[in-house]
Amino acid sequence: MNRAELADFLRRARSRLHPSDVGLTAGARRRTPGLRREEVAQLAGMSVDYYTRLEQSRGPRPSRQMLTALARALRLTEDEHDHLFHLAGEEPSRREATGAHVRPGLLLVLDRLHDTPAMVATDCGEVLAQNALSRALSGDVLARPPRGRNMIRRFFLDPAAQELFPPEDRPQRAREQVAGLRAVAASRPADPEPAAVVAELRARSAEFARLWDEHEVAVRRAATKRFRHPAIGILELDCEVLVNSDHNQQLVIHTARPGTESYERLQLLRVVGLQNLAPTDP
Repeated sequence: MNRAELADFLRRARSRLHPSDVGLTAGARRRTPGLRREEVAQLAGMSVDYYTRLEQSRGPRPSRQMLTALARALRLTEDEHDHLFHLAGEEPSRREATGAHVRPGLLLVLDRLHDTPAMVATDCGEVLAQNALSRALSGDVLARPPRGRNMIRRFFLDPAAQELFPPEDRPQRAREQVAGLRAVAASRPADPEPAAVVAELRARSAEFARLWDEHEVAVRRAATKRFRHPAIGILELDCEVLVNSDHNQQLVIHTARPGTESYERLQLLRVVGLQNLAPTDP
């Protein structure tokens, strides 16, 4: 691990970004250009102290998961992503570079969606990035341990995840999750990722196993869904799924129709739901 080069690379990558580039508000006047260290730490889901030590050439060797989170937070290109791994003494695998690394252009679109919940996820349900309103609606998924960031796994194994939907809607949501995963698994029979998710859920969730045996299949497309927020109430949102050219990452956007009660509640969520997500000034 080249600590000095890694620290310099992180500082330079941070300095070239403006808060608006990553969906954050600028806040008070800044003495130096670029993001603050606490903002990078917030975006990467790590402690400010840990990130500060990396920039000061005294941090421990980052894990592969942490390097991937840093690449996302700093909006690195694929070449820069690989360079970051090399500086940390890790060999970037092609699968990780193309599957878990979100292209900066896709993140730029995500950051510009200030007034509607949006996120980037793999076709297997792994959440890769969220905007602020998505975190306000469904929680900060990237703050969870790596195994807790898969939407399908959480839906069937974490009772709290099902609370996001009204009780009467949960059976249909479950069917959609299983049918979508079956379509992915069938399209990539040699890929171990969807097979591993299916094997785990069949072993740990009786509901998933029962639905899987029914052999329903459906590619994830546009739909209307209802979400239950503890402070705002029920929101009925239209879901649009935009797929990248490799078909392994999806930009999922939820919008409310103007003039509806859900539209008003979504505007309220922008006010009350983002207060705890705003960056604090040092």
